[in-house]
Amino acid sequence: MMINPKKLIKMARKWQRVASIGRKRISVPKVDTSAVADKGHFVVYTSDGRRFAFPISYLSNHIFQEFLRMSEEEFGLPSNGPITLPCDSIFLEYAMSLIRHCVDNHLLETLLILVIAQSNP
Repeated sequence: MMINPKKLIKMARKWQRVASIGRKRISVPKVDTSAVADKGHFVVYTSDGRRFAFPISYLSNHIFQEFLRMSEEEFGLPSNGPITLPCDSIFLEYAMSLIRHCVDNHLLETLLILVIAQSNP
């Protein structure tokens, strides 16, 4: 059985209308990379492009200092752009959760060794 071309076009248009009604339009706002951090915070980016804002107190942490040292070695000092850390967002989230929960210094030292090992394959 063959379908009439006019009927086929009519059916296709109907399905397009039905499909467009069912679709929800989602507009994702663009991330402004020049956005300033909240007061008392600083912004860094991970190697996979994710943005993080941390309290300035994190700058005194040995793990975070090592991240910044590695960033300087790998990417140089940014003159007009963001600081990019040489790790992915999952690793940074894990490291920061350990710091936030005041984990034992031995575990933080182990993490520091992993950070250094990751930067020197």
